[in-house]
Amino acid sequence: MLKFKLSLLIFCLHSVAIATPAVDKACKKISNKLGSVDYAECHTNRLTDSGYQSSLNQPLLIKEYPPLQRRQPQARILLLGGIHGDEYSSVSIAFKWMNKLNRYHSGLFHWKVVPLINPDGLLRKHSRRTNANGVDLNRNFLYGSDSKASLKYWKKRTRKDKRRYPGPSPLSEPETQWVTQLIKDFNPDAIVAIHAPYGILDFDGPHKAPNNLGPLHLKLLGTYPGSLGNYAGLQLGKPVITIELPYAGIMPTDAEISKIWVDLVRWLKRNVRGDKRKDSLIRAESTKR
Repeated sequence: MLKFKLSLLIFCLHSVAIATPAVDKACKKISNKLGSVDYAECHTNRLTDSGYQSSLNQPLLIKEYPPLQRRQPQARILLLGGIHGDEYSSVSIAFKWMNKLNRYHSGLFHWKVVPLINPDGLLRKHSRRTNANGVDLNRNFLYGSDSKASLKYWKKRTRKDKRRYPGPSPLSEPETQWVTQLIKDFNPDAIVAIHAPYGILDFDGPHKAPNNLGPLHLKLLGTYPGSLGNYAGLQLGKPVITIELPYAGIMPTDAEISKIWVDLVRWLKRNVRGDKRKDSLIRAESTKR
C-alpha cells in the first residue's frame, strides 16, 4: 500500500507541473480556435513545452503519462494529433482522450501525447493543411535513401497539389524534425495518429491490424513517400494506427469517442508489448524526477 501511494504521488507531482507562460498562451490560442476545447480543459491537462518550436516559433506541446512504481508498463505508446492544421477534430479528440488518461491512467502503458503537431496550420486566421512554409508535414518524413522520392511522387502523382507539397527535402521542417527525434528518444512500441475526414481506420507496420475501432472500420489507404505511416510503420517496423475521423470540423458523439478509445486500448493490450528491460530503465528514470 505504501509503494502504491508513493507511486501515485510521483505521478501526480509529474502531472501537475506548473504551466509556463508559453503553454498558457498556447492554450488560449487553441481554445479560441476550437469550440470543443475550452481554456480550462487545455490548462488543466498541464501540457509541457517540449523545447521545440514550430516554423513560426510557437511551442510544440506534449503530455506524458509515465510508468507507475507499482506497475511495469506493457508498452510505450505515442499518440499524435493535428499534423494537418485544418483537421480540427483530430486535435479536439486528443484532448478528450487526455481527459480519460487523467482519470484512469493505470500504468498499463507509458503514454506520450502530442495533441497538436502543426500549430501554425491550425492557429492562423484561415486554418490549412500545411504548416507555415506550405509543407504537408505528413509527406516530410524520411523515405529510405532517396531524398528526392517524395518530391518526385508529388510532381508526378499529385500533379503538384499544393496541399500535399512534401517540402524541399525530408525533415526540412522543425515539426517533423521534432517528431522524428521524439520517436528516436521515446522509442514507442506503437504510434496512434489522428486524422480526418475519411471516417475509416488505416494501418501500417507489423502486427495484425484491428478490424475496427468503434464505428471506424479498417480500410487501407496505402503508404506514400514521406508519410508517418511509411516512415515509422514500414521503415522502423513500428505499428502505426491511423484513426481517420468522419469529419474535420465536427466531433464524434461522446459515445463514439469513448468506444473508439476503449477499442484502441483493448487492441493495444492484446497486440503490443515492449522490451521489458527498456521499460524497467524508463520506470527507474521516472522515479528520479
